Amino acid sequence: MIGISYLQISLYLGALLMCIGVTLVITRRNLIMMLIGIELMLNASNLNLIAFGKKFGQTESHLFVLFILLVAAAEISIALALLIQFYKHFQSSHLEN
Repeated sequence: MIGISYLQISLYLGALLMCIGVTLVITRRNLIMMLIGIELMLNASNLNLIAFGKKFGQTESHLFVLFILLVAAAEISIALALLIQFYKHFQSSHLEN
């Protein structure tokens, strides 16, 4: 790990999480897996914000990440409520139905 900085490791990990999230959203037809993919993409952007905030000494990025996490928590609770209603109506969580 000589020569690799904290920023590079964080950016590579963020890119990996973003790729996994995009792959889940594009390839899966199950709503739960799509929601997991969206959450992975949000976490990847949060990781990048924290990494750049640490690199440049900006503490505002931590507050922005906290705001994103709060919005993501509200978004996932609404999405799960909609998923429950979708499942009650169609008896399936797959999008093909």
